[in-house]
Amino acid sequence: MSKVKTVYRCEQCGTDHSKWAGQCTDCGEWNSLFEVRLDNTTTHRAKPKVSGYAGQISQITTLNQVSVSHESRLGTGISEFDRVLGGGLVTGSVVLIGGDPGIGKSTILLQTATYMATAQRAALYITGEESLSQVALRAQRLELDASQLKVMAETCVERICEALAQERPAVAILDSIQTLYTETIQSAPGGVSQIRESAALLTRFAKHSGTALFIVGHVTKEGALAGPRVLEHMVDCVLYFEGQSDSRYRMIRAVKNRFGAVNELGVFGMTDRGLKEVSNPSAIFLSRYDEPIAGSVVMVSREGTRPLLVEVQALVDDAHGQARRVSLGLDQNRLNMLLAVMHRHGGIQTTGQDVYVNIVGGLKITETGSDLAVLLACASSLRGKAFPQQLAVFGEVGLSGEIRPVPNGQERLKEAIKHGFEYIILPRANAPQQAIKGIKVIAVARLHEALSEALQLEQ
Repeated sequence: MSKVKTVYRCEQCGTDHSKWAGQCTDCGEWNSLFEVRLDNTTTHRAKPKVSGYAGQISQITTLNQVSVSHESRLGTGISEFDRVLGGGLVTGSVVLIGGDPGIGKSTILLQTATYMATAQRAALYITGEESLSQVALRAQRLELDASQLKVMAETCVERICEALAQERPAVAILDSIQTLYTETIQSAPGGVSQIRESAALLTRFAKHSGTALFIVGHVTKEGALAGPRVLEHMVDCVLYFEGQSDSRYRMIRAVKNRFGAVNELGVFGMTDRGLKEVSNPSAIFLSRYDEPIAGSVVMVSREGTRPLLVEVQALVDDAHGQARRVSLGLDQNRLNMLLAVMHRHGGIQTTGQDVYVNIVGGLKITETGSDLAVLLACASSLRGKAFPQQLAVFGEVGLSGEIRPVPNGQERLKEAIKHGFEYIILPRANAPQQAIKGIKVIAVARLHEALSEALQLEQ
């Protein structure tokens, strides 16, 4: 009979302690130690032949002697999904996808799996949360061809790796990482140590076998992926679903991608037959009115490699009590800073005014190219002056009131022209070298110039 050893493991960082304590000495978390019983098979496991997550034998060599193989990509059948992944799914890569419950994670992965199985590429869908009948019912509801898709209900990582080694699929979907467990650790599924070790085993297997893995991850109430932060460091690509579950549109953003652009955005529409790609995302972020309305400005944003036209709405009204600053889709601290810059260098004061800013369509703007559009929308609402509907704006505003250039200014300009905009206010450093026929390009260097030029435009 094997000797049993007891240790106390921290559920936050996974550190083992010889005796119980109220606080973990490594991460400082209180009341996080729980008892774990380990036998000789667990404490004296054989060392693996490969190390790390790469699934290769450790050896030292010079960088120029490393053989470089061109990455081969597999199409998912959804062009917007391929865009977010950087052009398709790379063989042997591990993709972690997270989002709120009911937002469409399992739906889009089931669509991808059925397409790749139908396209003569072996695909395996492994579920740990639902029964196989539930997965089949979803496929019938979405009217998917599931005749070639292989499914499996399993939560043990060792058995999953055995099934993957036997089937040798091109892509495998695991839903979800919080339900998986490895027999080498005695803690319950969903714990920090279980998630970390399970993800390490799956990542090592994917690198060694060439099977691409999609791993679904739960999120916390703050919106971050549940589990240890090292989970995002292990995988090759991290995707987040954005948008409200009751909204028609969904957005997938790549926050990490070793094979493509970061912050790449894919836009989808939720229908009764699953997620459908939106070919022209700028159309859903623009609300064209019958007549110009004060407080509305169209800005040219950029998400990943794609320029987007997005409407910014602002409402400035007299405050009844303490003035409020509310922003949806924009960082509120940056809004407060921009209003201070407009007061100092633009001569427009919002003290004693409630300021509400909204990005239409539920999009979250993180780049600084939206600064000028936000201030023009606030000035338009405060003065009651409606700008022409054919006006597009982009530019970064500095603390000294200067209008700073933004990356890929020419691509933004072309996107605005393509959608029929006739007036474009942009930084002087992003101005085109030659005049454009039928387009009035207003290049500005200071904030007061931009405000003056915009307020003088005729409707």
